[in-house]
Amino acid sequence: MIKAAVLGATGYAGIELVRILSGHPEVQLRVLGSHSFAGQKIDDVYKNFTHILDLSCEELNPDKIAECDIAFTALPHGASKTVIPALIERGLKVIDLSGDFRYDDITVYEEWYKEKHSSPELLAEAVYGMPELYRDKIKNARLIGNPGCYTTCSILGAYPMIKSGWAQTDNIIVDALSGVTGAGRGLALGYHFCECTENAKAYKVATHRHTSEIEQEYSKAAGKPVMISFTPHLIPMKRGILATIYVNLNRDSSTDELTELYKKFYENEFFVRVRDAGELPETKHTAGSNFVDIGVCFDKRLRRAVIVSALDNIVKGAAGQAVQNMNIMFGLDEKTGLKNAGFYL
Repeated sequence: MIKAAVLGATGYAGIELVRILSGHPEVQLRVLGSHSFAGQKIDDVYKNFTHILDLSCEELNPDKIAECDIAFTALPHGASKTVIPALIERGLKVIDLSGDFRYDDITVYEEWYKEKHSSPELLAEAVYGMPELYRDKIKNARLIGNPGCYTTCSILGAYPMIKSGWAQTDNIIVDALSGVTGAGRGLALGYHFCECTENAKAYKVATHRHTSEIEQEYSKAAGKPVMISFTPHLIPMKRGILATIYVNLNRDSSTDELTELYKKFYENEFFVRVRDAGELPETKHTAGSNFVDIGVCFDKRLRRAVIVSALDNIVKGAAGQAVQNMNIMFGLDEKTGLKNAGFYL
């Protein structure tokens, strides 16, 4: 059995990790780290774990965590990079759900996160944890930078188009919608029920941190630097991401041809479901699951591909992808513990 610790276990991504891992046949949860709820049983904090998990939350103790094989750090951006070195030194594998270890270039991280990175040597070692693109590197990694929610939806959505060479990469637009759990469990006024319900709004236009992460991976696909226009929106639902991506092409095509391109690219990827021509994803088809659904259309008038992708922001966009990475790191079938269908309702 894989002995696991979840640090930041009572945030939305953390508790989703706890939910998935508590039913994983090859995992034993040993440590639930939570400063806010230290000393409280997890089934008192989240009543859905009654009869499911009998563990108490505790303050971070590297020596106690060292009894585990792997630690998931679902901590705020900036906090992970101060905690992870001690875990690596104790021989653990680490999967970080913050943005601290996702970047190839430290200057990009420091520019977008507005702080110095305290562990540049670990940042250089970390593997970007997107299994569909970096499975072979993930297998042998000891530190994974688990991708974000907007980024997973946007990268997997456009990657085949950019990689094909058919895309004009100078004017890519990503327009994305997120449920409120994407903002975490904080109590900021903007995320209260009366502020969110019956409302939709754009935020952090042209400044959202995930822009740089998406650009990093689009640039790898293109083989040259790519800059995008990325606009996130908050919409009144609990979970889910829907991204609409606009990519001008350098050749004529058709919806059927583009759909076939995507189906070929992802033909061996269980968690990527490419919809048939004429079908487009919906968030209710992926909510509660580790799947990302993708549909693509060709706008003949503008010679433009319009790609729509959908996923659950706290499963495939966070906790589920982290478990998928863990499975690969420990030589398990990567679908283990993750094959459930979405909620739909």
